[in-house]
Amino acid sequence: MRQLLIAASSFLCLAWAGAAYAQQVEPPQVVRTVETTKTNPIAAPSPPPPDAVLPEVAPIIEDEEFEKAIPPINAEDDAELDRPLESIADFEKREAAEAAKRAQATADGTVETQPPQVDGVPVPALADGDAVEAIGDAPISDSELAAPLPPLENFDVEPVQFAEAEDEKDNVSVAYLVKVNGLDPADDSTDVDLADLFGDLSALYDGDGKADNTAMVRARLTADGELMQRILASEGYYDAVVDTRIDRGAREEGQARQPGQPLTAIIDVKPGKRYTLADIIVDAAPTIPPTLIADNFPLSVGEPIVAQRIQGAEAAIALKLPQEGYPFAKVGQRDILLDGATGDGVYTLPVDIGKRSRFGGIETTGDLAFDAKHVEVLARFKRGDLYDSRKVDDLRQALVATGLFSTVAAEPQPTGESAGDDTEYVTMLVTQQKGPPRTIAASAGYGTGEGIRLEGSWTHRNFLPPEGALTFRGVIGTKEQGIGATLRRSNAGQRDRTLELVTEVTRNDYNAFEAITGRVAARVSYDSTPIWQKKFTYAYGVELLASREDDYDFAAGERKYDFYTILGLTGQVGMDRTDSLLDPTKGFRITSLIQPEGSLAGRFSPYARLRTDISGYYPVTDSIVLAGRVRVGSILGAARERLAPSRRFYAGGGGSVRGFGYQELGPKDPNDDPIGGRSVNEMAVEARYRFGNFGVVGFVDAGQVYRSSAPTFQNLRFGAGIGARYYTNFGPMRFDIATPIGRKPGESRVSVYVSIGQAF
Repeated sequence: MRQLLIAASSFLCLAWAGAAYAQQVEPPQVVRTVETTKTNPIAAPSPPPPDAVLPEVAPIIEDEEFEKAIPPINAEDDAELDRPLESIADFEKREAAEAAKRAQATADGTVETQPPQVDGVPVPALADGDAVEAIGDAPISDSELAAPLPPLENFDVEPVQFAEAEDEKDNVSVAYLVKVNGLDPADDSTDVDLADLFGDLSALYDGDGKADNTAMVRARLTADGELMQRILASEGYYDAVVDTRIDRGAREEGQARQPGQPLTAIIDVKPGKRYTLADIIVDAAPTIPPTLIADNFPLSVGEPIVAQRIQGAEAAIALKLPQEGYPFAKVGQRDILLDGATGDGVYTLPVDIGKRSRFGGIETTGDLAFDAKHVEVLARFKRGDLYDSRKVDDLRQALVATGLFSTVAAEPQPTGESAGDDTEYVTMLVTQQKGPPRTIAASAGYGTGEGIRLEGSWTHRNFLPPEGALTFRGVIGTKEQGIGATLRRSNAGQRDRTLELVTEVTRNDYNAFEAITGRVAARVSYDSTPIWQKKFTYAYGVELLASREDDYDFAAGERKYDFYTILGLTGQVGMDRTDSLLDPTKGFRITSLIQPEGSLAGRFSPYARLRTDISGYYPVTDSIVLAGRVRVGSILGAARERLAPSRRFYAGGGGSVRGFGYQELGPKDPNDDPIGGRSVNEMAVEARYRFGNFGVVGFVDAGQVYRSSAPTFQNLRFGAGIGARYYTNFGPMRFDIATPIGRKPGESRVSVYVSIGQAF
């Protein structure tokens, strides 16, 4: 009876809790732009139609069988049921009184205690009087219970043997197909291929039609449904309805899905209307010029509300205002009010233009590599110029190009100082954190006739601040060895101007000549660098050479050594209209060099070395480039015999005419060694094909060296070959193999050239 009462009480508690939960949970409100609809907080089932015919449902248990299962209730039990329930307080008092009475009787010895029994069998008692329950059929003694457990390492565990082996089919992955319905109307009306965009981002497509189970397919389908909703909203379809479902495959009624039959994950799309811009409101103060924002805001009334165009327009304003004198301009949070009835959207964008400003002074802070005065040399603006963020970016890149910083930043700081014309000065604050100034570098190359060449250098880039770099260089090769030191001052008093002082000693052992040369030179240049490629370059300088060289004496019929002391000037100008310094694909280059020189041994013998190089590049396709070059050189004012062999012109080799050895072309002595000439002409044509980081080059080179001071373009020698390129972030690695056309006795069949950068 008590159990029946407890069950009834539990049922009442559950019913009360269910009613309370139903009152607290309310379906979320459905909010729409402009119009709001709120659903009924309590959902009620709809009654069936009056004319509906419902099928009869057979009872699970017949009434007669249910009545027989209920035990009969006699008169005594009936009276017990009708008696009112005892209160909890009275029940506790009665239980306490009966417990006290049993304790007193036990103390007086008037109650005989019988050992408990289980199925009529007495249960032995423990020492404290509690009964010991029999476990199974074997009695357990007190000593067995008190005995310690055996160690774990002695406990023998046998693997569980299952009655039936695991079905391998339970681990087979689920195959599925993906189907998208209803996307074509939206896809046809947008500039973006929505189907391709969805395919690139889809979790279902990324799974390649396989999943571990159906739950995983459903999770991917849910994620893709949300993705489709976001994609459509980004193209202006804010009312799009996206439904997802899984089709388990067509089958006859009552027939199970066949094993291995793929599921179909279906996404049903109803794009709805596409919202357009009905009005564009930019909330900003007046600018100078007044149409600055309007002219650079690429949105117009009537176009669809596309997220990418909205973000691009805002980015254009955020970029343009600092370029036109507003360094502190800020674009606020947009607001787009949509009208669901008309499909119109009103776009509002707040813009804080800030104070119009001009460049003031430069300050620097942090761990300094150089002071603010040298920063002014790098800056392309001066005090009073209208602020332009592009010039700030240029300054930041110039600071990075010095190679002296681990981190560096340049930011405008307001001063409040009036600059007139309703503007104020801003201070450029340069924050420096200098990095390690020392560098070790190495390079290697090989060429037929030149042999192997290894070069290493150690540089302290800020040995004499600011930007006074000291470099020690060493060359080891089969044909060339040397050591030297260079003191190079970058940005010397002017942006991009370089001053160099060089001293070196080299030894050359070529077929054309052997020489040990000491050189001291000074040079001022305005050159291109990998970061700053310049349209116009120039260089000028002076050099003094002392060289001991051998030359063939035709009168004596042998090679003799002579000592040459040469003083010369250098002047060079160049124009570069290509798109890359190390790997050009279009444009042209022209460089002209003039070197007035004279021998100081005996009487002074002046002469001039002239050379012009022209190269051009034409992109046939995105991956094929045609390149060509021409070189013409001449020495005026001295006979060949009066010239040091190292100052004559030579041709042949990896940077000249491929297919021939280094300095191999031109006049030769009776030993068939080249002796150089007073003029040279070279030509080359390349077809460069690039695929990814690799490339293939086919080329034909031509050239010749002449005794006369003017090239005659006769007796040209040709070489042809093929090359491989590997493109890195600092330029292409070059491997060329070539052969001479019309090879003569003594010339190599194949020549190989390995270096960094294109041939020209």
